[in-house]
Amino acid sequence: MNRLLLCAALLAACLTASARDDKDKAKASTSDQDFVTKAGASDLAEINISRLAVKNSKDEGVRKFAQQMIDDHTKTSKELSTLAGKKNLSGAKRMDDEHDKLWTKLSDMKGEEFDRAYVAGQVKDHETAVALFEAQSKDGQDDDIKAWAKKTLPHLKEHLKMARDLNKKVGGDKDK
Repeated sequence: MNRLLLCAALLAACLTASARDDKDKAKASTSDQDFVTKAGASDLAEINISRLAVKNSKDEGVRKFAQQMIDDHTKTSKELSTLAGKKNLSGAKRMDDEHDKLWTKLSDMKGEEFDRAYVAGQVKDHETAVALFEAQSKDGQDDDIKAWAKKTLPHLKEHLKMARDLNKKVGGDKDK
């Protein structure tokens, strides 16, 4: 009888520990899933909105920057998609609503007005991306996703610097 009680107690302890592990895994994957979704939507926004810049800007510097954003974010988008697939996480399928609205607004603009709005958006978006990637680099649950965020972060910081410099050139907010 004592053995039966002991076995039942051990089984209950194992099930409780297993349930806690499952809960921790669910919490971790939710956090990582949120990062993957936000980072993926950000990449899609950079690519789609920068395609508009290549088409609508008359400024060679803005077009060159936009093409680099397309190239760099296409690369990171593919890397993130591959990594997410290995982790059974789903990537973003589209830009978020805020970027859909920005794309619509920018698609009606041309010239200097377009350049100022596009570049100001790039500053804001890269500030947001840097914060997102810094948080994931420190607090991410999955080591591989955390390492990828850490590896990608310096490139985003460089994009932010470039966007701020370009913002000054096109007459945007001087404080950025």
